[in-house]
Amino acid sequence: STRHCPWKMNQLPPKSPVASPVPESTNSRGEALDNLSMDSFWLEVENIKQSSEAEQEECSLADVKTQEEGEAEAEWLQDAGLSELLGDAGSDKDNLVLLSTLTRTQAAAVQRRLDTYSRSRRRRNKHPVRDVRDIFGVAASEDTAAEKEESSPDPLWHNLRTSNTQRKTQDYSCTVRNPGKEEVFNMDVAYSEQAAVLLKGSFLSESRKLKDGNALTRFKIPKGRLGVTRIGDLSAQDMKKIPTLALIELTALCDILGFELKRNKAAKLKTTEKRLFGVPLNTLLENDQKLLPNTKVPLLLQALLSCLEKRGLETEGILRVSGSQTRIKSLEQKLERDFYSGLFCWDEVHQNDVSGLLKRFIRELPAPLLTAEYLPAFAAVQNIPDLKQRLQALNLLILILPESNRNTLKALLEFLSKVVARENNNKMNLWNVSTVMAPNLFMHKGLPSKIPEGKEKQLAEGAADVVRMMIHYQDLLWTVSSFLVAQVRKLNESNNKRYQFCDKRIKNLLRKIHADKDKVEKNQGEPSKVVKVHASLLLKDSLEVHLNNATRVADVLRQFQKNLCQNGWNIVNTVNLLKCNNSTECTNLLLYEVGGNIGEHCLDPDTYLLDLYHINPHAEWIIKQNPSCPRMF
Repeated sequence: STRHCPWKMNQLPPKSPVASPVPESTNSRGEALDNLSMDSFWLEVENIKQSSEAEQEECSLADVKTQEEGEAEAEWLQDAGLSELLGDAGSDKDNLVLLSTLTRTQAAAVQRRLDTYSRSRRRRNKHPVRDVRDIFGVAASEDTAAEKEESSPDPLWHNLRTSNTQRKTQDYSCTVRNPGKEEVFNMDVAYSEQAAVLLKGSFLSESRKLKDGNALTRFKIPKGRLGVTRIGDLSAQDMKKIPTLALIELTALCDILGFELKRNKAAKLKTTEKRLFGVPLNTLLENDQKLLPNTKVPLLLQALLSCLEKRGLETEGILRVSGSQTRIKSLEQKLERDFYSGLFCWDEVHQNDVSGLLKRFIRELPAPLLTAEYLPAFAAVQNIPDLKQRLQALNLLILILPESNRNTLKALLEFLSKVVARENNNKMNLWNVSTVMAPNLFMHKGLPSKIPEGKEKQLAEGAADVVRMMIHYQDLLWTVSSFLVAQVRKLNESNNKRYQFCDKRIKNLLRKIHADKDKVEKNQGEPSKVVKVHASLLLKDSLEVHLNNATRVADVLRQFQKNLCQNGWNIVNTVNLLKCNNSTECTNLLLYEVGGNIGEHCLDPDTYLLDLYHINPHAEWIIKQNPSCPRMF
């Protein structure tokens, strides 16, 4: 099927009927602002079109080819880390680890793709592909499933069916829409499982109030006993597992909701001789990291945002009022020449020109900031009627993004939030900002597009609504759901068990570890536990902590501070210890969970440590200084 993305530069009309002058019968100031906002949208589209007409060819992506039947499914299985399922039956063991972590709805999503791929291969008379029931048994009829269980000792099928049966008995209750009040956003249960339960009953779908920022539902992520995990709290090794799991979960959620998850096929980018504008994000970051190691957001974007934050937040119509295209083009050339040498002077640049450079930087990326592959999926979020489920889909899409795209997007959204916060001065409310930025994020001249006639208004408002949600709910969207963290733990545990050792001493050690673990699991009801917390960069000795059901991370950090300041602990190097107003504050220290079934995990201050110990008894706990706090030397 032909791949679509929302717009192409030369296919949008300069103005939509929605942008017509405010009718005399309008009695509401809100409606006038709405029309003005959509005027801004189409004006931005026209500005983009005019500024890029001369450069359309040199910035375009290669054409996106139509995929043959089964090709999309094969690509999906590969991206989901299940490419071995496309081969022979001998690869079951390689997929057992990942498949064993899946929920019922996630397993069904994988099964559908494998089933479709298998049928397409058979139609093309290629070599036989395994029947899908050799991999999953969850979608077979009860009779067939029973027959399969009796006749096949396949542990993969049996374990998956058993675990899914157990999951069916769990309570997947979900709060029903309650406009005007703070609502719980459940991250403990897979979103697709929540959606499946809601489909069985009846629930109210929130009416879509696009323009009224005050009508946005407030969501609260309930902190369980294990706290909340933000993007950045997990190690790079564990974060690499998240996109695969998020893709499977997003596909399962779309299946339940009846939406097709459309993805563009990645296209090869044309090379450019430029150093800043029109350069791939990864290339920009590689160059920047040679100057400033550990750079996560392009230095040029940081400079543009910093300039606007210092002198542009109070400017009326910032982002909406276009700067001079001639000056912007000249400034781009000066930046290409002088930025890295430090000779470029920002003080003399008009703020509207800086905002024009910012939007130009985003548009000129060789691939969309939201990626060519998932731009259609971001655009399709608007079709989900329920706000909470739209946010669930967006949360998963954010997790799927490459790290460089995700970090750059976050820096942009944080700046846009600051613009909205100064609405009284700059006259740019949340909807204004969203309508201006939507064309810059969703329009890309290198991607093909077909817009059904009469759908321009709907697509424009939908794209602006997605941007609005990303700005307003960014804290929620940059959270790693508890059910995904649990799946990462299970993946790590299963991977550790797969290794075979020939050394008897290692085998004996492993037996002892598992015996200790079994003993711990049997005593999960124990009221207390004494553990050691390390702080090797700060102290020679470890800290003994007595855990009970009420002990939180914040309590341990306070105890560490107290013992450090009052009991004369042996400090290795006092300059490594951050001091604020001559006193060490526990907020500048962090507790990390390291090893066991996790790589490294920065813990929420409200995490209950005895519960965490039961889940990961073989981890070490290490106190480190908060990397965002400057060291005092």
